[in-house]
Amino acid sequence: MTLNRRSFVAALLAAVFATPAVMGCSDVTPSGPPKTKVYVMGVIHSNHLASETYSLDVLENAIRRAAPDVILTEIPPDRIEQAITSFEETGKVDEPRTQVFPEYTDVVFPLSREMGFRILGTAGWTQEIATNRARALRRIQNDPARLAQWEEHRAATRTFSRDLAGRGDDPRYIHTPQFDVLAKASRGPYERYFDADLGAGGWTRINRAHTDLINKALDDVSGQGMTALITFGTAHKYKILESLGGRDDIELLDTRGLFN
Repeated sequence: MTLNRRSFVAALLAAVFATPAVMGCSDVTPSGPPKTKVYVMGVIHSNHLASETYSLDVLENAIRRAAPDVILTEIPPDRIEQAITSFEETGKVDEPRTQVFPEYTDVVFPLSREMGFRILGTAGWTQEIATNRARALRRIQNDPARLAQWEEHRAATRTFSRDLAGRGDDPRYIHTPQFDVLAKASRGPYERYFDADLGAGGWTRINRAHTDLINKALDDVSGQGMTALITFGTAHKYKILESLGGRDDIELLDTRGLFN
């Protein structure tokens, strides 16, 4: 009996102490922090007011489906606090830059009260950049030596409108790779010929300013399992998607699924 009992105890101890080694050799690996779910939504600014296909009501329903914890907006960081404060105090947004975007004044800010998401400013624009850009474009447009460049830029814009074939306000088409290909081609001459003249307001640099702020905002919420909704004009969408391509802490979701 003594020998059998000792053998039983020895076998039991061996099994217990062997368990961690067996577990360590398994294929199970600990999961990392949860990824941020990200929607990139192209908006059409004042055209939401005239569109039935992509009206403000359609936009509102899409945001409700997204159920974001945070919305990254085309509002500069130095303007967002005034926009938020004025809305909290009066129910209206009185910040001039934000007022031109009905998607924010009529949809995002009112929804924030009900849904509780945060609104962040992630646009690289400043008034100085906008003023200098407009002045430089007037010089280019009126320079006979650059007429061919200006005409090529205008032709690319017309081709974009023609290729959209009336789908420029269709949210399901806007959120396709095909739309992004057309948008990128339409900005080709503008980016190629005018970047140096426009400085911080050039297509390359202003989009980099936007995407730097967007990625910084995503860094700040990384690993918390949140849902982030990025809302910028449709032409910027392909630049934003390109900038997110190298991130492994996010899960890009198909924005088309928000529009029935």
